[in-house]
Amino acid sequence: MKENLNDLIAFMAVAREQSFTRAAAGLGVSQSALSQTLRNLEERLDLKLLNRTTRSVTTTEAGDRLLELVGPALDDIDAGLAELHSLKGKPAGTVRITADEFAVSTVLWPALQPLLRDHPDIKVELSVDYGLVDIAKERFDAGVRRAGLIAKDMIAVPICPPIRMVVVGSPDYFNRHTPPQKPQDLVAHNAINLRLPTQGGVFPWLFQVRKKEVKTHTEGQLVFNSILQVLQAAKDGMGLAYLPEALAQPGLDDGSLISVLDRYSHTFPGYHLYYTSRRKASTAFAMVVDALRLT
Repeated sequence: MKENLNDLIAFMAVAREQSFTRAAAGLGVSQSALSQTLRNLEERLDLKLLNRTTRSVTTTEAGDRLLELVGPALDDIDAGLAELHSLKGKPAGTVRITADEFAVSTVLWPALQPLLRDHPDIKVELSVDYGLVDIAKERFDAGVRRAGLIAKDMIAVPICPPIRMVVVGSPDYFNRHTPPQKPQDLVAHNAINLRLPTQGGVFPWLFQVRKKEVKTHTEGQLVFNSILQVLQAAKDGMGLAYLPEALAQPGLDDGSLISVLDRYSHTFPGYHLYYTSRRKASTAFAMVVDALRLT
């Protein structure tokens, strides 16, 4: 049975967004028209593809199977159409990447600016997410994670050196509190913590003590789910923050932040850009990877 390509695209949008509202906005159609398109597709296939409630939209077993079968093919079509632009000498296309805030602001954005200026037909969508996103299911071209957190069946490209962590506070905070001399002293300080969806709890403060990794218990008045808010609260004198050195460096340079416990600093593995080995890379995607690759 030959299905209308637009109907399959509509199904893919709803299945991946799990929302008629977001899918309709992305496709530029009304919700009612999109809903009717999906009902017509289900009738022609004689299969229920979506479970609809007032609060959610999820795929059925048949919907999951259709998503698995046609998703890669439609992605290849998108990549192929974008690749045609290279015949005109102008690489073009949209590259979607999911990453956390720190990676976006300090790694991806600085590296991609020159590429985007030189190639206006290349578009990049950067989606901030601290979760372990299924890039194939969510239709991302690539994701960013620290080394060691990437599935073995993915291609991984290093994009930044190891990430050194620092404990920082403002001059005002240290005017009111004695700086800690060792990690154990943090129990007497107001910690500004970061909660990650992948861990449930707050991000652990790790230190190197006598060549061993030590996790230190920290508590405080504030917990954010945004590392940029943690940084701002530290600058505002609300407590101590545990941050990547690269993110804190501007504040250390201008004196708005002071680093402590440097001799115990812990270093995490650097970020990698990862993508599925089954992905057919477009010229635009290849250029984005080259721009981000750690040299």
